[in-house]
Amino acid sequence: MEGVTDALNADAVQSLASGAPEWLQNRRLDAWATYERTPMPSTRLEEWRYTDLSRLLELDSLEPLPWSKRTFDRASAPASLDAALEADREASGRVVELDGSVAHVELDADLAEKGVRLLSLRDAVEEIPEVLERRLATEALPATDGKFQALNAALWQDGIVLVVPRGVRMEDPIRVTRHVSRTGQAIFSRVLIVAEPGSQVSFVDEIVSEDLEEQTLFSSAVEIFAEDAAQVQYVSLQRMGRGAFHLAQQRTIAGKDSTLDTLNVTMGASISRLDLNARLMGPGANSDMLGLCFGDGDQHFDHNTSQDHDAPHTHSDLLYKGALDDRARSVFRGIIRVAKGSQQTDAYQTNRNLLLSEHARADSLPNLEIEADDVRCSHGATVGQLDQDHLFYLMSRGLSRPQAERLVVIGFLGEVLQRLPLGGVVEKVSRGIEEKLNG
Repeated sequence: MEGVTDALNADAVQSLASGAPEWLQNRRLDAWATYERTPMPSTRLEEWRYTDLSRLLELDSLEPLPWSKRTFDRASAPASLDAALEADREASGRVVELDGSVAHVELDADLAEKGVRLLSLRDAVEEIPEVLERRLATEALPATDGKFQALNAALWQDGIVLVVPRGVRMEDPIRVTRHVSRTGQAIFSRVLIVAEPGSQVSFVDEIVSEDLEEQTLFSSAVEIFAEDAAQVQYVSLQRMGRGAFHLAQQRTIAGKDSTLDTLNVTMGASISRLDLNARLMGPGANSDMLGLCFGDGDQHFDHNTSQDHDAPHTHSDLLYKGALDDRARSVFRGIIRVAKGSQQTDAYQTNRNLLLSEHARADSLPNLEIEADDVRCSHGATVGQLDQDHLFYLMSRGLSRPQAERLVVIGFLGEVLQRLPLGGVVEKVSRGIEEKLNG
């Protein structure tokens, strides 16, 4: 990764943590050292077999974007940011992040009185250092997880922290809108969510941009902790413009009797890579892992997922669907791992793909690793073309071919959205699908 390496060194990483506590300075430097000694992922690795970074990512042209204090003025917001905010519904809190720096935070006053904390990562270092020292880039997403995980842990500029106290239930979601405008840059941001025992929260994390003239890297690291009997829903809605490379690492840890559901929607960026690991650590933990992507042009989407069952009586259900047009390509690699002693595990994994063009391509590689004998686990994958009989039937009822294709695609992908129907998300995704189908 010559471009980033040339621009930054250990001294520069130290300057990013200037004035920060010693533990954070050390954590950044340790992460940088891990990054430097970790080889660049190549297609020789199973997890990267179908995504050749040496051909897809123009590393030498990227310049890391330094943090700067930002303010938010809705009146002068770019069109894509304004449209995203306009389509939002009720919220318990809102955050706007501009080019990796948090510019606006608001939280319902009643929730603030109950002890809910919603703040920028930089402010959290000062205000709740005990939470960050324990949770940030440690148990869920340590730098030792991989080269890009280490890079983010070393170079993050800012991010969002949410802490929901014991027993607090938030009826409306936290809505985060991140906008990227600085072309040819490398931007690093993080999200940390801690749901204490018996709490409930939904978190919608949207990333948007216009088309970017030069390739731009947006690296996002997400760490989510659902403690005993907590209920967490996390939604990532990625609608960046062409020229963006979105690199997302997500880790979720579910405690005893907790529910931790995720939905990843990928429709934007030229290249998108998601690494998602769900760890079910306590008996009775449950996780639904949902995802959909819709690609056109020459978009390249790569999803790498894992479901780790580390306790008995746990349940996970993964459903990822993709629709691809033109020369778009998707890759899905998923694995269910059931640890020794994790009896009475229920785990399912399904990946289905719909090709709208003879030039589109989808690769699917589901896997199982089971070390317990009293389990129910299954996986499946399909790749298919548009059903011409379905199209003919709809067209015989008076619909044009584009209208018929739209109904088929929305129906195909809609199954995913129906399982986590958060207000505003379904409408945004449906509108994005229609825009792609309309060219």
